Amino acid sequence: MFDYGILLYPSANRVYADASAALLRAELGVFGQALSTTPEELGERRLGGVTYVTFSTTARLSEEDVELLSNLSSLYALFELTGELLRPVEVAPLDEFGSDLLTIQKYAGKTNELFTRLLLNVTLLSTSDPTAFLREPLHVLDPLCGRGTTLNQAMNYGLDATGIELDRRDFDAYEQFVKTWLRTHRIKHTVESGQLRRNKVKLGQRLELAFAVTKEQYKAGELRHVTYYNCDTVTGADLLKAGSVDAIVTDAPYGVQHGSHRSQELSRNPRELLAQAVPAWVRTLRSGGALGISWNTNVTKRVEIAEILTAAGLEVRELGEFAHRVDQAILRDLLVARKP
Repeated sequence: MFDYGILLYPSANRVYADASAALLRAELGVFGQALSTTPEELGERRLGGVTYVTFSTTARLSEEDVELLSNLSSLYALFELTGELLRPVEVAPLDEFGSDLLTIQKYAGKTNELFTRLLLNVTLLSTSDPTAFLREPLHVLDPLCGRGTTLNQAMNYGLDATGIELDRRDFDAYEQFVKTWLRTHRIKHTVESGQLRRNKVKLGQRLELAFAVTKEQYKAGELRHVTYYNCDTVTGADLLKAGSVDAIVTDAPYGVQHGSHRSQELSRNPRELLAQAVPAWVRTLRSGGALGISWNTNVTKRVEIAEILTAAGLEVRELGEFAHRVDQAILRDLLVARKP
């Protein structure tokens, strides 16, 4: 057997840090389905007064295995263990840009960026081709994107992303941030923004970014794209081509800010919003694509979310235990489902 230890990323959020080891174990279980050798005996171990998430394999991790594991959300360093000795294993995460793309923005209600990465990871790994995101620029949709944490994580992975958000303040904040960030880091890019219209009817605002990591890639036309629609989530989903999205990743709202204009009254219950919106989202998803959603279980029960996803034609996957406390009022969980 070969033994490994993962040093956890030092999260600035104390509550999330307390849950990070258990979440990483659950995430590692999902990663294990795509590895050449299945992780066994997942657990925790303290070495030198520091907690490591540990696992064993019957064969040494291959280069491809390490490449995949490098993207674990809370992985800070990976070691091969021999007794009390740690041998560093060189990791190679996908990250195209620095972590500040995800950490600079600070605002009330922001989803922890490590959890956003975890949710994106387990969703991508639940598609029909679990490691495709390592090789090609998949298209990720966040239909309730807020100020764009999911969009930024997709950018960091070298993926294309589309976000939909009803709140104009969130749209304006993201537009200002991402434009400033691209200029400050001298990333070659183009920006188009203005009113979002369909059939001569104003729906809201739009932002379209095209950029490349290097000047050489930009000149060669090897561009990545981020699109942000400031409009109702059902209407925004209708703007996308059917089957054009590889993965849908979103954190369900806890208030009215993502409500649908199609209702006479905006509901504070995400179950009602999701029942209306999920079918529109699923239309955009390709066959074999996956949808990952997190929500507050104190507001909506897991079985209710599962029923909505199943009714929309998705197959819910059992991935392990991801429920964790965010604060006194929020117990967050996630579900992932695949489109046949």
